[in-house]
Amino acid sequence: MAVVEDAPGNAGVTGDGELHYRLRQQSVLADFGIEALRARDLDPMLQRAVELCAEGMRSHYCKFLEYNGGSGRLLVRTGVGWRDGVVGQIEMGADTGSPAGFAYQTGQAVISNHLGNETRFRTPGFMADHGIRRAINVLVHAGGHHYGVLEVDSPDEGRFEAADLAFMQGFANLIGVAIERQAAEHRLNDALQHQELLTREASHRVKNSLALVSAMLNLQMQEDEDPRITRMLGDAQARIAAIAQAHDQLWRGDKVGVVCLDDLVGGIVTQLGEQSPAHDLSCAIVPLELSADTAIPIGLLVTELVTNAIKYAYGEAGGPIAVTIDRQDDALIVTVADRGHGLPADFAIATASRRSLGMRMIASLVRQLRGEIRFEDAGPGVRVVVRTDPRGM
Repeated sequence: MAVVEDAPGNAGVTGDGELHYRLRQQSVLADFGIEALRARDLDPMLQRAVELCAEGMRSHYCKFLEYNGGSGRLLVRTGVGWRDGVVGQIEMGADTGSPAGFAYQTGQAVISNHLGNETRFRTPGFMADHGIRRAINVLVHAGGHHYGVLEVDSPDEGRFEAADLAFMQGFANLIGVAIERQAAEHRLNDALQHQELLTREASHRVKNSLALVSAMLNLQMQEDEDPRITRMLGDAQARIAAIAQAHDQLWRGDKVGVVCLDDLVGGIVTQLGEQSPAHDLSCAIVPLELSADTAIPIGLLVTELVTNAIKYAYGEAGGPIAVTIDRQDDALIVTVADRGHGLPADFAIATASRRSLGMRMIASLVRQLRGEIRFEDAGPGVRVVVRTDPRGM
């Protein structure tokens, strides 16, 4: 990096003082490096940069100048030591006639230790008003472009040396990296928000499409007089309604791809109860957020188990059916219990699965959830308990 100086000279600090001064600069630079890499907002990061840079250079004045493409000038975006009305308001020329403009246009660092006698550059009026005698400027490069200029100023006698540029350029480099990182994060966040919008819209459309299919099945049920066909269509409608309930939550929920299990299963049980008013359906579900990949199979499993209880536990007289879901030792326990006729004497899930589509679906869903299922004689009634493996959640 080329350096433009007005005249050579010795530093104002020598010997042990010089060593302590440089070590202090390295410490300040390291502190800022940590803050810059953690920063999420640009303005606080830039303000902290000028504060620490001024401290490291033992000066009361520092500013960060950002190029304003609209005006073609350099705006004092952040600063320390300046009177009110400077930071965020004053603009400087970005041409090579000022030290900061020269650094911005050429990329060369500028040291000017005698602004009052300077013949190469003009001194901005607000700096003269503050009694500034010397300045040091370095370019801040970000995103493949000249972004702005970091400048330290002082009203005191003394000299900025070329050795100070290592410290200043380190600050400028860290600022540039932080700006690039934040810009990349903003782009990523915008992309994620767009993807989230698309995902929500897709779930909304799926939910509406499934609602339409459910309505068509309902119309077909009303037209067909065959009880067996009507029962099959009703089963299909219940399964579709369970999936639609999940997609309704997916597009309404705060988190994309996540479903509140108590809301999902509670909604499913309510719908099944409305379709079977002779039965008293109740549910107690642990509040839990699950991914849709896990919640939908659980919702379908509950649909099948409750539908089985509605069909076979009591007959037309109806009766109570209770659904509970709880966590035990990091596993999810799904229980559907009735107080009806109980299990047939020769009941076996493998045999029942060969005869019944519903039982085949139950067995398949349990496998998908990496769980195990038990049919227990509750005396009276049946209790079905499904324990999922934690890896299935």
